[in-house]
Amino acid sequence: MAVKFIFVTGGVVSSLGKGITAASLGTLLKRRGFRVSIVKMDPYLNVDAGTMNPFQHGEVFVTDDGAETDLDLGHYERFIDERLKYNNSVTAGRIYSDVISKERRGLFNGGTVQVIPHVTNEIQESILRVADGHDVVIAEIGGTVGDIEGLPFLEAIRQLPGRVGRENVLYCHVTLIPYIAAAGELKTKPTQHSVNELRKIGIQPDIIVCRSQLPLKPDMKEKIALFCSVPERCIFEALDEPTIYRVPISLHSQGVDELVMDKLGLECDESFEVGDWLEFLDMMENPEAEVNIALTGKYTSIKDAYMSVNEALKHAAIHNGLKVNIKPIEAEEIEKLGTHTLLGDIHGILVAGGFGQRGMEGKIAAAGYARENKIPYFGLCLGLHAAVIDFARNVAHLASANSSEMDPSTLHPVVHLMEEQKKVEDLGGTMRLGAYRCRLKEESRASRAYGVPEVLERHRHRYEINNGYRDRLEAAGMKVTGVYEEKNLVEIMEIEDHPWFVGVQFHPELLSRPLRPHPLFRAFMAAAKERIKK
Repeated sequence: MAVKFIFVTGGVVSSLGKGITAASLGTLLKRRGFRVSIVKMDPYLNVDAGTMNPFQHGEVFVTDDGAETDLDLGHYERFIDERLKYNNSVTAGRIYSDVISKERRGLFNGGTVQVIPHVTNEIQESILRVADGHDVVIAEIGGTVGDIEGLPFLEAIRQLPGRVGRENVLYCHVTLIPYIAAAGELKTKPTQHSVNELRKIGIQPDIIVCRSQLPLKPDMKEKIALFCSVPERCIFEALDEPTIYRVPISLHSQGVDELVMDKLGLECDESFEVGDWLEFLDMMENPEAEVNIALTGKYTSIKDAYMSVNEALKHAAIHNGLKVNIKPIEAEEIEKLGTHTLLGDIHGILVAGGFGQRGMEGKIAAAGYARENKIPYFGLCLGLHAAVIDFARNVAHLASANSSEMDPSTLHPVVHLMEEQKKVEDLGGTMRLGAYRCRLKEESRASRAYGVPEVLERHRHRYEINNGYRDRLEAAGMKVTGVYEEKNLVEIMEIEDHPWFVGVQFHPELLSRPLRPHPLFRAFMAAAKERIKK
């Protein structure tokens, strides 16, 4: 069977939910038994998302092979439950960089290098590279139809049927049906204009997914069908849902997956099963209790900056029979107002990752508050560093225990720059990126949570725990319970005399799934649940 390609575009405004639509289609097709992969194609000129400001662009999602990508890849992984790779994220910056590199090496034989065909061919090749070993490839085109920077991507997917066959390509356009309160009406005109923009480029959408606050009436679908040359049966609603995890069920109830299969000639022998997904939604909507978790970080004013952390907390809470109330707390506010003011009604404290010195003392204070008051604590990456600094200062009484993770003037800090990072510091630095193995200490909290002796977790950091202080920290009661054995690097540390206090060097939130919460998040939430009872 030829590989099938589904291209998801968006119109009218950004943030319509193209990523969730693409992920939902992937979920439905995978549950039909097809091998599915998803590609995010971003038209910005950054080579990747690694250097982008979280305030502007949200979190950086890291894959097993160390790619720093757009947060939509996190949605894809959570929905289709597949580990994506470097090739699943494509930016205009990377495309142009590759084309120029080929030109410099003389691979175009002295010819004039142009957007068409050279850039568009490179885009098509990046899509086709993902196809190997899959039945369906879904590609989301970032941005909005009409944006100048997105034109090469749209031109590339317009051309692609000429290479793979029109019968193997489906165009899905996500657009807005706004509600005008003064008129008390939904309006289809923005959708008409958006589709017309797409058709000017040469792409006729096969299906239209309409984002709307209210259900579409039959006459509205009829109008959209008439002006957009799309059959009524190919127009679907994407109403605002209480949770993004209801979107696949909503689309399935309208028959989206069956229509896609019909249009692409996909045949399925396996029975379609979503019972576990419905059970997950039922648990979400019928919690036994509520739990308050403080999410302490540097970018908490922007929800997308900690997207994977928020989702991992929700997954873990649901599987513990809980509704989680995530209380975002800026680390700098802790420095100004103190821990008791901001952390008084909390059942668990999570200190998230980040870079730079700003807010570091607030994170250290949050870790100290959790330690002193026996509140379940979970430190992610920099959250581990904050916990170690607090413990070294106040329990182990180490003179070098400071927030000098960002202060190179201190010769021997408890948290210091990784050795391999020192070699590249003059060039601006890199990071330890991607999946590394962690060996767990038997009978530790981490070992009991995972239930296996070794795990593979994703990293994104430049600093680590200084091995020169490990013995003194352990003697004082903060134990190393996870190690990257190849280089003897600390991966997990726990405080023994505490209900639940765990810090990790990696980012476990990146591997949490709706139906399979990450084991450490699940254990953290279970500990927070116990605190509710007290």
